Amino acid sequence: MTEHPVRLLLISNSTLYGSGYLDHAETEIRDFLGNAKNIVFVPFALYDRRAYSEQARNRLQAMGYSLVSIHDVSNANRALKQADAIFVGGGNTFRLLAGLYHHDLLESIRRRVQAGAAYIGSSAGSIVACPSLKTTKDMPIVQPPSFDALGLVNFQISPHYLDPDPTSKHMGETQEERIVQFLEENEAPVIGLREGVILRIENGEITLKGSSGARIFRRGCAPVEAMSGQRLNDLLTRTGSRQEVAA
Repeated sequence: MTEHPVRLLLISNSTLYGSGYLDHAETEIRDFLGNAKNIVFVPFALYDRRAYSEQARNRLQAMGYSLVSIHDVSNANRALKQADAIFVGGGNTFRLLAGLYHHDLLESIRRRVQAGAAYIGSSAGSIVACPSLKTTKDMPIVQPPSFDALGLVNFQISPHYLDPDPTSKHMGETQEERIVQFLEENEAPVIGLREGVILRIENGEITLKGSSGARIFRRGCAPVEAMSGQRLNDLLTRTGSRQEVAA
């Protein structure tokens, strides 16, 4: 199998306040998918897979694309091999990863993306593109066999990132504090993606897109702000040297 630079579109949230499902990401999705014909959807993050796949199918059809859900096909591996793009939807990250393990799809998806298929992830679908699900905020409603995920990139994503509110009287942990705790035990950098933010990864370049910025966390370093349009490769290293996207 010939490996290609991975092409990923990792979206923080599928619905932005004041707009509909994927509306805020449509322009970026269209540009990213281009002339893709066959899109396979992975609906395992939600309980009602039929309704979820129908929502995704209708929305992608409105953009001019056809979509089939992986749970509707008789041969999932064959569908993946024929796919031009794979769309992994959001929901509960534990449920999503457990479903990928249950259907033995992790390696099939990984290989197809490495062979050139485009990958779109939203929320939980973005997290499972990372080495593990350890930066999810979801409840562990099911137990996957492992926390290990697709590893298409060598950093972690924390979607729906909320900055600490200095006026709040809530005394619970902030998202920033939870990420710092992750970095006390793990090496992988973390990108806190605010609502409306998208990571586009092509030819080894990691570019921030969308309506707001992101916060970059690295072990032993102060958090760094990143703005839309900015290339993030150098910010994801402690030394400032180039960090490649995992192949």
